[in-house]
Amino acid sequence: MARKKDPRLAAQKNQEGAAHFKNWEMDQAIAAFQQAVRADSDNPDYHLNLARAHARSGDYHQAMSALGDYIRTETDEKVVERFERMFSSALDEVETTLIETMRKNKMPVQQIGKAIQMWLEYRITLGRTQLRVMKPELWAGALMYAVGKVNFADLKLPQVAVMYNVNERSLKEKYTELVAALDIMPADYRYFVGERNPLDKLVEAAKVLEELDRRFQED
Repeated sequence: MARKKDPRLAAQKNQEGAAHFKNWEMDQAIAAFQQAVRADSDNPDYHLNLARAHARSGDYHQAMSALGDYIRTETDEKVVERFERMFSSALDEVETTLIETMRKNKMPVQQIGKAIQMWLEYRITLGRTQLRVMKPELWAGALMYAVGKVNFADLKLPQVAVMYNVNERSLKEKYTELVAALDIMPADYRYFVGERNPLDKLVEAAKVLEELDRRFQED
């Protein structure tokens, strides 16, 4: 028996999911978007938002599953074609250039993997927004630089521009776009490859302060 649609509930849950997503409350965002999908499975926006939330939480298997549902409901053929290419096992020009150059410059294999991961999440996050890849080297350089910054690598923007033979200003623009779209931060858990993440100490400190404040407020 087909599930009865409830567009009003779906819209409400999608709005709740968007608020949680903005606040980096990924578990709550995923739950809300899943409810939106169940209430109205024909709306492509809900599938796309669910894919974004899964990607941001680092679950790329579920992200691709939700993306597949999005493709089946999206009516814009150009957008569908772009996302269908993400299911291909072949590397695109950005990934090929990125891997080749990072290997050539002896970047850690783990960082190469994180750069590829970043590119996947970026494309999912863009959604229907048109992605222009006129010069793959620019995006590849921006990804390498972003992952390097996250991992505190001794890597300067002018160096990366030379490695990829691109304009430094244009490279900075692409890097800025990545940071803004993915809300990237120093030591970002999604892309950090070191054994001990500096953010762990901040989380521990925040918990200690919370506990101290709780005790302080007690009668």
